[in-house]
Amino acid sequence: MAEGNLPLDREEYVEQAHFFGILTERLTQNLPIQELLEQASHELLSTTKLPLAVEFMLSELKHCGVMGTAMARLPHYFTSYQTYLIDEAERDVGRFDFRTALQILLAEAEYRAKGAPSIQACFLYQFESLCRNRLRYDQGFAAIAEDPIYDEDWREWILIVRRQVGIVDFADLLFVRSGQYKPPDDSDHVVLFGDREGKIARANRQKDPLLLFAALQRHLGYPPVPRIRPVDQTARILPQMMRRMEQMEQRLKLLEAEQRGGIDLQKFYEKNRPNES
Repeated sequence: MAEGNLPLDREEYVEQAHFFGILTERLTQNLPIQELLEQASHELLSTTKLPLAVEFMLSELKHCGVMGTAMARLPHYFTSYQTYLIDEAERDVGRFDFRTALQILLAEAEYRAKGAPSIQACFLYQFESLCRNRLRYDQGFAAIAEDPIYDEDWREWILIVRRQVGIVDFADLLFVRSGQYKPPDDSDHVVLFGDREGKIARANRQKDPLLLFAALQRHLGYPPVPRIRPVDQTARILPQMMRRMEQMEQRLKLLEAEQRGGIDLQKFYEKNRPNES
């Protein structure tokens, strides 16, 4: 829907952030996703192309039961990375939560809506979202590489990382493509990251990758990757504890009555005895 397969205008990302925010907030109301899409289509700015995309997604959802196939058929509007997250959330055998996928897309759209997003920050955010949610790297990196924000040099390097991640420390992969690395004079080495990213990568070599991501997120200013939060069981635990306390109290009363000379069973019979007339 966007011409030339280029990044979208800022207003499109603003509306995408609003759209993903609507779905994230209202999923807690246990409403059908079809109803949520219908509501959202009326709330989106009609001067953008997103309402048309939502109408198409709603039609596909009614026919196929999923949203990912509709997004895949709109590659000029939704990126392959966005489609991949929804596909993973809709997999029957997967453990990736749909609400988490929407939160990831919401944070990314909000970041891009601020204008002039950093290519380095976008890649690191997308890569970290794969790592933290244990998504499939092969399909995930292939989807990231197709994002129109990346040029040919970036796509080539992303596919290299796709093959080497898990074998080579990611801090090393980042460092050799930063301004801190000094390649041989006769090499066609392309610098993709600045000195700041190179210093952070060098300081986090052979460490937990999450420490590297945390440091990069702090210094580059991209949004933290949303994570699955454990369900708060307080509302269920308190009533259960109250019932157990009542049961324990009844048992203690019976034990005390037995120690004083036995339990009088007559009082239990009197309540259930039919009235004699």
